[in-house]
Amino acid sequence: MKHALLRVRTTLAAAMLLALAACTMPPARLARPALRNDVPLAGLAVPARAGWPAAQWWRGYDDPQLNDLMDLAMRQAPDLALARSRVRSAEQSARAAAAQLGLTVNGNAQFSRQRLSRNGLIPTRFIGLTWYGQTDLGVQLQYDFDWWGKKRSTMEAALDQAHAAEAQRSAAALAIQYAVADTYFSWQADRARLQLADQLLATQQRFAQIARLRVKQGVDLPDEAQKARAQLAAVRELRVSLAGSARIRRAALASLLGLAPAQMPPLQARPLPPIERGVPADAGLDLIARRPDIAASRWQVEAALRQTDAARAEFFPDVSISALAGLSSIDIDKLSSAESRTFALTPAVHLPIFNNGLLKANYGYSRARLEAAVAQYDSTVLTAAREVSTQALGAEQIAASRRQQQVQLAADAQLLASAQARLEQGVRDVRESLAAREQLLQQRDDAVQLHAQALATDLALIKALGGGYRGSDKSATAPAPSQSPSARVTAGAADHERH
Repeated sequence: MKHALLRVRTTLAAAMLLALAACTMPPARLARPALRNDVPLAGLAVPARAGWPAAQWWRGYDDPQLNDLMDLAMRQAPDLALARSRVRSAEQSARAAAAQLGLTVNGNAQFSRQRLSRNGLIPTRFIGLTWYGQTDLGVQLQYDFDWWGKKRSTMEAALDQAHAAEAQRSAAALAIQYAVADTYFSWQADRARLQLADQLLATQQRFAQIARLRVKQGVDLPDEAQKARAQLAAVRELRVSLAGSARIRRAALASLLGLAPAQMPPLQARPLPPIERGVPADAGLDLIARRPDIAASRWQVEAALRQTDAARAEFFPDVSISALAGLSSIDIDKLSSAESRTFALTPAVHLPIFNNGLLKANYGYSRARLEAAVAQYDSTVLTAAREVSTQALGAEQIAASRRQQQVQLAADAQLLASAQARLEQGVRDVRESLAAREQLLQQRDDAVQLHAQALATDLALIKALGGGYRGSDKSATAPAPSQSPSARVTAGAADHERH
């Protein structure tokens, strides 16, 4: 009768707990949000280029100096080192989350020596001793039944964060590559313009000399000499500006590489490389995988979705079991005897009953983070579309300007040839030839500037296209169900190291 009454009481207590727990109903599981699978590019009139940009896209410019600078930047750029540290931190977080799954085994060994108070609750004269020792040896096993997937979702969210950190590292690497190439070619453009400025300076010095002689002989008014000196000063100012710009760009290169300006390797002036216009034929669709920032945003969405699953699992009871086996004795000499054995088995169920809306607030926060991640993804996709369209259309406009400028450059070259022919025939004096040379040098300077603009736009387009990054789909990188959680994290970390 007593045992039956105990069973009834236990059943009633369990029913009351379940009824109270039912007051906190779990929300429905969220479906995977629909994400854009292509980039809405504007209609581009530029030609298509297949397989571009490649992983080491800068080698397409065929410049050994640029290749060496890129190798140096990828080894020791400060920003890239910071991005790598973030990847390692995210990987360790994923390993820590995976370590919470499965069975936990802890060993314990302790010895304590204690003196009892003579004036305590039980005076020592009744116990018969003042000092006593306690020796314990044991092994404790703990297993949490992750029936609702809370810990598994937390582990998968951490692994998705590690994927996102790796994509962000690729974005940082691309930003550094772009900055190095853009600064290097800008330096080369400054050097090319400096050479033209030296030729223009020599031409203006000849002009100023002739103007002084003509004024001295009374052929021209003094204003002509003043005008020639003003033009000469303008050319000198231009040369000083170009020389200063070249020094600044060299210092900027050193900063990007993590070097002091004095540690920079020597750079030689080289002609600016030719540019092949175009965008990938499948840019509107393939840009999702090409852009590391889009890939990072996509992984952030996946991580946020897993975090909502973990927050939802908090509404369900936690079920665990622990076991303890060991030896315990106040006499260390009897520790190994059979009478010193101790065992314990503790099943436990923890039910969320009343928590002042904390579970709902945490779940609402996780849903808000998911919505923010989806919005960030959409914004990143639209930003990518705008950047690609802007740079591609800008490249087309610069190409048209260069075509027209080449026509003008050819015409100025013909004018110089005609002026030199008339000079050799004695028909005209040298001033006509010098004026034609000055105009041609200015056109060549404009051509260098347009070439540099075209290169800058080409580099910006490569950056907008994601460089040589190739992202992987969630299904392609998700670990196989047969793998253990720790093996999944290890496989994900190894995949990051390979990339």
